[in-house]
Amino acid sequence: MRGVDPSPGVDTIVGSIGKLPQDLFAETCQQVVSQLQGRTLAVDVSKICETFQQDGVSLDYEALEKIIKLLAFDFRLAAKKNLTAEQLVTKLSQSSSLWPKSALQAVHKLWSEQGELVCSYQEAQIMMSVGQLVDVQWKLGMAVSSDTCRSLNSPYVSMLLKIAETSGQISTKCFEMTIPQFQNLFRQFKEIAAVLETV
Repeated sequence: MRGVDPSPGVDTIVGSIGKLPQDLFAETCQQVVSQLQGRTLAVDVSKICETFQQDGVSLDYEALEKIIKLLAFDFRLAAKKNLTAEQLVTKLSQSSSLWPKSALQAVHKLWSEQGELVCSYQEAQIMMSVGQLVDVQWKLGMAVSSDTCRSLNSPYVSMLLKIAETSGQISTKCFEMTIPQFQNLFRQFKEIAAVLETV
């Protein structure tokens, strides 16, 4: 079932899960499942970490991030293999002997209710695995010195794109364009917007 072998690393993550109250663990699982169903773009680890701290759970950001990655991996794999809730819980139990019974019950309940939706959404994602554009930032700059550029003192546009990948992580892409390239991109976006208004 696992691409991650049962190991001290997995046991450490599952040990961290054992420190969570059942309701917080169930809510964390729900956040992961919501992302895997396409209802949210990504899991907001910072927000979950704040909730944990407000409820008096001392779990650092890195440990929580590992829990979310492990859950996302397990749920994706369960969707790929079309596992039932019983099969998923069995596989989790085999991956580490440290899984708390309450956590397995929460996973079973959630997967029984929503696993089918995750499976169908993940199948669609495989067919069109493209991230979603979350944010675009740009700034105008002027090249004043360079080892490789021949034309200095020419303006350029620096672009920063934030993309929610299908894995649930947010990645950033940076690139630079000349002014004519940026104007061409702007024209293309205007054409896209005009077409979308007719739909």
